[in-house]
Amino acid sequence: MSTTTMKTRVTSFAPQFLVDDLERSIAYYQKIGFSFGEPWDGFYAIGHLDGLEVHLKEAPKNQAERQWRRGNEHLDAAAGVDGIEAFYEQCVANGVTIIKSLAATAWGTKDFYIEDPDGYIISFGGSPAAG
Repeated sequence: MSTTTMKTRVTSFAPQFLVDDLERSIAYYQKIGFSFGEPWDGFYAIGHLDGLEVHLKEAPKNQAERQWRRGNEHLDAAAGVDGIEAFYEQCVANGVTIIKSLAATAWGTKDFYIEDPDGYIISFGGSPAAG
């Protein structure tokens, strides 16, 4: 009997956000650069950007928890970006809701926070451009 050792690799890891209005949320994430296919049964959609995914599900959520997370700067997701300055400018130009502007971090990167229409907070960060 022969056994083959296969190196495993996680190929995706996506947040699932509960949203009040699926169409509104799809439009918002399209501003960031995500593309979507047709939603499933009108309540679930998966957005794709550079090999990454975000899952949106139209369903009730806990408003008190959302407020607590925002008030304490607890992130719902974080993403690494090559070309962080250009990506930030793209988000600003497209009307993405920025709640923390692009700024240097203590660990040598730059990051900014956005908030989606349902209160989810996402950090985008990356190495600053040389120069």
